[in-house]
Amino acid sequence: MASGGGGGGGAGKMADKEKKKKESILDLSKYIDKTIRVKFQGGREASGVLKGFDPLLNLVLDGTIEYMRDPDDQFKLTEDTRQLGLVVCRGTSVVLICPQDGMEAIPNPFIQQQDG
Repeated sequence: MASGGGGGGGAGKMADKEKKKKESILDLSKYIDKTIRVKFQGGREASGVLKGFDPLLNLVLDGTIEYMRDPDDQFKLTEDTRQLGLVVCRGTSVVLICPQDGMEAIPNPFIQQQDG
């Protein structure tokens, strides 16, 4: 008695186009089974091994460690950490994703070179 199977044909094609577009913006598949660091809205930070993701940037992290914040300054991290284990991070709260082992520096594409 499942309903909703007949009228969604056009919406499915539209969702496929959106999915392809979103995947081309940020390809996280190269970070699967690698440690990443994630910053969230509100200042929280965590790192863990990326086990899965979807086009909405929902993340599954394993062996996750949360970096605790200073009680006096919520945007300053302390040396304290908290073990969280396996977590699902909601994509709407993700601000930044970077590899834990380092980043690759690239030249700023927005700076125009000055002659002279």
